Amino acid sequence: MKSNFHQSPFFLIAVLFFLCSCTPSEIRQQAVEKFKTGSGYVVSKSKQVYQKGKETLGMHDAELPKSSKPMSVSKRVFGELKNGQKVHEFRMINENGVEVSVLDYGATIREIIVPDRAGKMDNISLGFNSVEEYESQSPYFGCIAGRYANRIAKGKFSLDGQDYQLATNNGPNHLHGGNKGFDKRLWAAQPIEAGLGIRLTYRSVDGEEGYPGTLFTTVTYELSEDNQLSVKMEAVCDQATVVNLTNHTYFNLAGEGHPSILDHLLLLPGSAFLATDKTNIPTAMKSVAGTPFDFRHATVIGSRINSPHPQLGYGKGYDHTWVVPQGKDGVGHAATLSDPQSGRVLKLLTDQPGVQFYTGNYLDGSLTGTGGHPYPLRSGLCLEPQLFPDSPNHQNEKGWKSCVLRPGETYRHHSVYHFSVQ
Repeated sequence: MKSNFHQSPFFLIAVLFFLCSCTPSEIRQQAVEKFKTGSGYVVSKSKQVYQKGKETLGMHDAELPKSSKPMSVSKRVFGELKNGQKVHEFRMINENGVEVSVLDYGATIREIIVPDRAGKMDNISLGFNSVEEYESQSPYFGCIAGRYANRIAKGKFSLDGQDYQLATNNGPNHLHGGNKGFDKRLWAAQPIEAGLGIRLTYRSVDGEEGYPGTLFTTVTYELSEDNQLSVKMEAVCDQATVVNLTNHTYFNLAGEGHPSILDHLLLLPGSAFLATDKTNIPTAMKSVAGTPFDFRHATVIGSRINSPHPQLGYGKGYDHTWVVPQGKDGVGHAATLSDPQSGRVLKLLTDQPGVQFYTGNYLDGSLTGTGGHPYPLRSGLCLEPQLFPDSPNHQNEKGWKSCVLRPGETYRHHSVYHFSVQ
């Protein structure tokens, strides 16, 4: 299939970006040298913008809380892959001391450090301390899952009359991009010049894991002063393809290493969920009313997880997509999660039509996390904004947002995770 993609401005920008990432400018080189010395790197433009904002509001440094910290993005070598490539960790810290660290391997969120109601800081994201663990045994901790997140039935789909066969790496089905999805790729990464953020890019070549077209993907993580983590994803392709990206962070608001999330309270405003077959492929959109899937009012997660409902048997717990009610601006309230003991709260907003709620049903205590504690069954949960599973096989069906991306179009995904206490 021929296209004029290579003549488009977006393609030229993408090429220039990748060339620039390989040949740093003098300014970028100075920043790299600062990172190599181990000192924190504060983006100068961000400091200037922040200072001007304070002056506009009539604020002075003396008025800031004594515990405040300067906003910064730092970088360090995290380890090496088996092929010798270095993996880096970028760490964002806002003025409240909230920290988010991201690896360029898999565009992975490794840590999210937030306060409880008493001000005690804890990491609430499951992850590892070594590259080796991420490379060999990670159940998608914190990564960007793609090119197609979630499942595609039997790894098959047709597009414009062409049949495609993908890897079947989850029973009879395709999961999270295949044997070597976006979670197992090294991304190009750099701090954002004006703001507290990190931008990562990846070029997925035509035919990678069986997908058509060369796909250019950008993921941007930004941390705000009011403790909101914004995740923006964009992608363009030179051929028609299918795309569905999500962040796959496992949360435990009691703190990473806490043995269970079953005492967390969860609110899912959606009034419908996708029922599945025994292999977790959607079969129908059903009402949550009168079922253990009704979280329209905040409910203790563990209160109904062992109910004798066929769908809970298929997923070994909750592993289903809820329909996200969309607001007038196209952004919907997907979920609110809270931990009564610590007081931590996570509110998720997204422009995606669905959110996958997964209760860590395959964690079994064999993995040890960043705090040195094992991760037993249901010690973490995922809230994954995304398109519906198996959408490539539901093209043009009512109620299913298209997953097809064509030349000249841009795939967009924006989700915001707001951390607070109560």
